[in-house]
Amino acid sequence: MKLLEKHFDLAFTAPNGVQKLRELILTFAMQGKLVPQDPNDQPASELLKAIEAEKQRLAQTEEIKISKPLLEIKIDEIPYELPKGWKWVRLGSIAAYIQRGIGPRYSDIPEIPVISQKCIQWSGFNKSIVKFIDPSTIDRYRNERFIRDGDLLWNSTGTGTIGRINVYRDELNEFKRVVADSHVTVIRLIGLCNAYVLNFLMSPIVQKHIEENASGTTNQIELNTTTVINQVVPLPPLAEQRRIVAKIDRLMARCDELEKLRGDRNQKRITIHTAALDRLLTAKESNDFSTAWRFITQHFGELYSVKENVAELRKAILQLAVMGKLVPQDPTDEPASELLKAIEAEKQRLVKKGKIKAQKPLPKISQEEIPYALPEGWKWVRMDDLCIGITSGSTPPNNIFSDKEGIPFLKVYNIRNQKIDFQYKPQFINEEYHLKSKRSCLNPGDVIMNIVGPPLGKVAIIPNHFPEYNCNQAIVFFRPVIKSLNEYLYLYLLSGKFLDKIELIGTAGQDNISVTKSRSILIPLAPLSEQLRIIKKTGFLMDLCDRLEKQIDAATSKRTELLKALMAQV
Repeated sequence: MKLLEKHFDLAFTAPNGVQKLRELILTFAMQGKLVPQDPNDQPASELLKAIEAEKQRLAQTEEIKISKPLLEIKIDEIPYELPKGWKWVRLGSIAAYIQRGIGPRYSDIPEIPVISQKCIQWSGFNKSIVKFIDPSTIDRYRNERFIRDGDLLWNSTGTGTIGRINVYRDELNEFKRVVADSHVTVIRLIGLCNAYVLNFLMSPIVQKHIEENASGTTNQIELNTTTVINQVVPLPPLAEQRRIVAKIDRLMARCDELEKLRGDRNQKRITIHTAALDRLLTAKESNDFSTAWRFITQHFGELYSVKENVAELRKAILQLAVMGKLVPQDPTDEPASELLKAIEAEKQRLVKKGKIKAQKPLPKISQEEIPYALPEGWKWVRMDDLCIGITSGSTPPNNIFSDKEGIPFLKVYNIRNQKIDFQYKPQFINEEYHLKSKRSCLNPGDVIMNIVGPPLGKVAIIPNHFPEYNCNQAIVFFRPVIKSLNEYLYLYLLSGKFLDKIELIGTAGQDNISVTKSRSILIPLAPLSEQLRIIKKTGFLMDLCDRLEKQIDAATSKRTELLKALMAQV
């Protein structure tokens, strides 16, 4: 029991610790280590005699049928040694009835409910989803097939549901008769504390045995009735069964408290962190910003002990970056308006040389479109003001694809973790088609974004692995006039701020951003020198987030290993 107390302390912090603790409690219980034995208890051998006598009586009154004698339990079936007064028995020897239900003919007449495996949950019995059988089929059901209070109901088919078990506590007592369907095995015990047997069948040793020995295909594995009948059970004296169940209930209640406490603690961290970031992002004055940031730094270790908060911190860093709050402004920086003039002059030069076509001007930015105020020296512009020929890719015919050579062809699934992953399902198109579809030709340094979702807005920068790429129609690309702008544009798109304002097309199941809307995306253009400072600071902070996540993983792994080491002592 001292070892169990150690587990309570550790389970609070270890991942799945409380679940492991529940399993450990059941393991201790079924080994006779949870409560002390009492030499005055009537031994299990005497209890078995009483159960057999009751079976004979029920057979004589034709309430049950006497089944064939069960095989003796072999040495290799016994997983561990039992305390004095206990005995290994087969489940069939302590049950009056073990049988799968019948495949029902359903009806809308709410007269005779049928219990399916969905009704049987680890947390209890869910009666809200019961269906009903056709009353005209009631003759198919002998009297013993009607479910009784205290029956154990064991899910016997299906990956993910097989082995789930619970006890029926007359939850459907408003109906005169209740039956089970063919995916549920009904176990009716004699003269036992049913909750004790229930806890044993829920224990890791049984559940693992089911997983290893269930028959059938992976889509429909079966816990057959013979296996259930022959399941070995460690049988304590009846009085000890009751003491064990009472102790299990008390300890499981403590586990419930631990889970709630841990959930409340983590939720509190997330709530406080969300509020702190909100104050940071909405701060109007530098003093407000400093106060919010000081709170985060003072509680940094506590707030960033959960990955959810680190993920939110990443988002906040990007948002602060594009709001001009991540690095200080320098009044000596050339303002964004001058950068915009240089970009426009370069565009005009390229048009005159015939290297690009003049784009139709987009509407001016209205006051209603502007999502937030910018620092001095910044300027709101459209994506089209900064880029050359924004467009999406094309859809080549199947016969021009290759998986070995040609021009690399990108699809949405090649944008992974905000980078190009061409190792994932690589495809190439032939050079002839590529030359015909020059509008969808991508160069290293181009910023791309998926415009068909969900999810929308995955972005990446084209790497230097190939001299040219091509892409399909679900991807739009942005090629800034000044190439060094690409990292800043990437960072802004990564922040996702534009998605709050952009108008989508398509159905709810598959939203789209049009190419025109992509050209119209608003960009908070910072001075070029400040962009470089922003990119550098963002990179530093993202590295910090990486380290935080690794620290959380390392701490989690350490607690997990410690819990495993303690459990190995059982």
